[in-house]
Parts: sequence; C-alpha cells; structure tokens
Amino acid sequence: MKTVVSTVYWHQLDDRRVQCDLCPRGCQLHEGQRGLCFARACEQGEIVLTTYGRSSGFCIDPIEKKPLNHFLPGTPVLSFGTAGCNLTCRFCQNWDISKSREMDSLADQASPEMIARTAHSLGCRSVAYTYNDPVIFLEYAVDVANACRAQGIKSVAVTAGYLCPEPRAEFFQFMDAANVDLKGFTESFYHRLCGGHLQPVLETLEYLVHETSVWVELTTLLIPGENDSEAELEAMTQWVVEHLGSNVPMHFTAFHPDYQMRAYQATPPETLTRARAIAIRNGVRYAYTGNVHDAAGGSTFCDQCGQRLIGRDWYVLSDWNLTADGCCKQCGAVCAGVFEAHPGNWGSRRQPVRLCDIAG
Repeated sequence: MKTVVSTVYWHQLDDRRVQCDLCPRGCQLHEGQRGLCFARACEQGEIVLTTYGRSSGFCIDPIEKKPLNHFLPGTPVLSFGTAGCNLTCRFCQNWDISKSREMDSLADQASPEMIARTAHSLGCRSVAYTYNDPVIFLEYAVDVANACRAQGIKSVAVTAGYLCPEPRAEFFQFMDAANVDLKGFTESFYHRLCGGHLQPVLETLEYLVHETSVWVELTTLLIPGENDSEAELEAMTQWVVEHLGSNVPMHFTAFHPDYQMRAYQATPPETLTRARAIAIRNGVRYAYTGNVHDAAGGSTFCDQCGQRLIGRDWYVLSDWNLTADGCCKQCGAVCAGVFEAHPGNWGSRRQPVRLCDIAG
C-alpha cells in the first residue's frame, strides 16, 4: 500500500520552505525534512503524510478504556494508532509509539476498507484512533472513518485537541465521539512539559461542544506537584462548567513514572478522589477517577437522586439502571451520553488483532 499521500494544510514560504498548517506548531520545512510530529514531511515542495495505511498495531479494547463512560458502554472498540505526535509531553504514557521515529514501528498495513470490514466482522461498535494523536494522520483517519460509516461503525478520536481551525473542522466532522486530553490548566504546564500551548486546546473543546454533535469527554492525567493543586483543579473545573457545561464528563487519572519523568512519584489515589470531589462541587455532573481501583469513582451516578446508574469495576459493568432512552430508572432524570437500551458485555478483555490474519 502506498504510504505517502498529499495534504492540503500547508503553504509556501518566500525562502523555498513550506509551512505545515495542520497544528499551531506551524513547522517550517526544507525539502526532505520531517515535522516534529514525524508523520508529515516536505517532499517535492509540498507537505505529505508519510504514514498513510501503516499502523503500530490493532487491538480490541473496552470502550471504557479510551476512556469513554457515556458512549455505548460495555461495547468493544477496535483501536489503532500510527507513530509520532505533535506534542512533546515528557510524561507520555505511550511514548514508545508517540515518540517513535522509526518506520519499523509501523508494522501493520491496512486500507481504510480493511479496517472497517475487520471491525464489523469482529463485532466492534466503533473504531478508535488512539495510542498517538490521530490529528497528525488526519487524511488516513478521515478515510477510515468514511469506510466505517458505510459499515455502521462509529469513530472515536483520542486526542490532545492541538490543531488549527480548518483541519479541526474537517477532522471532527467524521468523528462520533472524542476523549480530549486536557493535560493541565496553565500555560506554564503546556509550555514546560508538553511543548505546546493551552489556548488552542480550549478553543478545540469549545468548538466540539458548541459547534458539533461529537460526544466529548475529558481526561486529565494528574502529576504530583505539576498540575494537581487545588487552585488549578478549581480553575479547570469551573472553566469546564462555564464554557462547556455540566454534562461533559471529566476523568482524573493516575500518573505512573514513565518516559522523561521517571523520578516522579505515582499519583496517590486520594489525589484523584480530591479532584473528583472538586469537580462535583463546582457543578460537573459526571466526574471519574482512572488508573486506580475505585468502584465509586468509576461508576456513573444520577445527578438528581444519586442512584448508581452504571456500576463499574475497572472496565467491567455491574449495575445498569438506565431506561431504554437513557434516563434514571428511579427518578427519570436524563443521563447525558450516547446509550442504547442494553449495555454491551465485552468486559475488560484486551484482544490484539493482526489484520492480515483476518483478511486472509
């Protein structure tokens, strides 16, 4: 399969370089150079995507692992990524993929149609573009999403939301759900630890919630001493309620020492519990803890009567107290999300998939 395709989000500079206009980084490249993301490069005077049709691997996951708790709960999702990323997060938990600069990392080849057929044949309700940020392989992700729609398969973006307005509009018109990493809530955090800026992410979030039909959930990896102060959590959760609304779920997840931050301590569970309490106090109706065993912090409760609507033990669903139209069985209040009459039963299984075996 051809792995290099032309793109449209770039422009020519006066000094014979070309500037990539996909994300706020705006890489300015000479012939033969790659952008920081690795996936996009300057070839024959234009920006091309070099990883089209190539993946670092496929796996069936529970949708709750993305994490999405209000989008087709209990169902399996076919997950895949490519290589590279347009941020430089020092704490990256998938650094072996997102920081990869080797084409050998992209061992699996798959056309968009093959991915859609595989998802359908394996009973997956959705395909997730994840592991690294799908915005950097926008053209491939869009083609996969189109093929999936033809098979009745939903598309899920797991992203940091770091992209410019025009490609943002194209990318998200093909997505049905997104989990956006809101990595912190200070410009200093984004600049020092992510190599980016906070404001473009906030603009993406407002765009998604107010100008699209994409179901949105947020994830913040809490790193001790960096983005877990009470003041920052207060500011973040207040902003979410004021600018996005009370129905956008927030996931506060535990950091473990990795990549360039191995000297840091893992996040104490009580930090996640505190963050969840702050979010709820500030009006977030659905706040969760993640990467820890916390049945209460992982479950969904009715914001009106307190009934446990969806019980979760890690990724396994227990209680299910929603009506067929997504309302609390006890008081009738609507639970925000994308639900069906019955939950899936995929559980916590993680099933690696080789598409060449399926195709064969």
